[in-house]
Amino acid sequence: MDTLDYRSGSLQPSVLYNCYDNGDIEGEGFVSDHIFSYIVSGAHDVWIGDRFYSFQAGDYRFFRRNQLTKSVKKTSQSGFKSIAVHLDQNTLKNISKEYGLQAEKAYFGDDILLLKSNYYLDAYINSLSPYINTAGEMQDRIHQLKAKELVLILLETNPALKNVLFDFSMPGKIDLEAFMNRHFRFNVSIDRFAYLTGRSLSGFKRDFEKLFHNAPSRWLVRRRLEEAHFLIEEKGQKPSDVYLGIGFNDLSHFSHAYKKAFGRAPTKNTI
Repeated sequence: MDTLDYRSGSLQPSVLYNCYDNGDIEGEGFVSDHIFSYIVSGAHDVWIGDRFYSFQAGDYRFFRRNQLTKSVKKTSQSGFKSIAVHLDQNTLKNISKEYGLQAEKAYFGDDILLLKSNYYLDAYINSLSPYINTAGEMQDRIHQLKAKELVLILLETNPALKNVLFDFSMPGKIDLEAFMNRHFRFNVSIDRFAYLTGRSLSGFKRDFEKLFHNAPSRWLVRRRLEEAHFLIEEKGQKPSDVYLGIGFNDLSHFSHAYKKAFGRAPTKNTI
């Protein structure tokens, strides 16, 4: 199971081991829960909006929830391996209540944090091996305990994370134009875009059409095709290397849409 996935927010924490051996793995996903992750081997490139992050074996990372990401997991001689702990909202609310912990102010930092290695994190990762990718009532209870342990370690070693972990609010209404221009390449539903910009679906469509003078779906197709045109005509990239990265699932569909928009196929010798 991939570390970054499209599942809705989970109802309990999970400890996952990711292992890929056959070449690099490209993916796109919605981070619905906070995720703590450690890279055992390989490397991991991640894009959130127009921000780029590159991580190597031995890195500890913290992914903030409610983020759209693109990533490439790069395999080394030992493949790509990572351990991830998903921290669900129910567990964090219980910890908040038990210890009286609350966010004190809004968080405006990075969406992914590179955590400094320390004795506590090293010992914690080593303690997870018996509980990786397991299920059952006993394992669920252990995952709850390991999630609580992780949260307490994070608060001890990175106190500022309290304002992230214990912020249970829904995404607030944000600058729609800036968000869409940063995230138009992500192939997600209009519902998801609405949620992440702090709007109901009807409110999103209303605000979108007022701002862009076009329906969201039509604007997204046009904006993605304009980006593709730039990459192909100005940067010399191949359509087969472009279409997935700008939000199309199918090369044939992309080629047809491109020809309809610009009067000719992207190229005749690479499709």
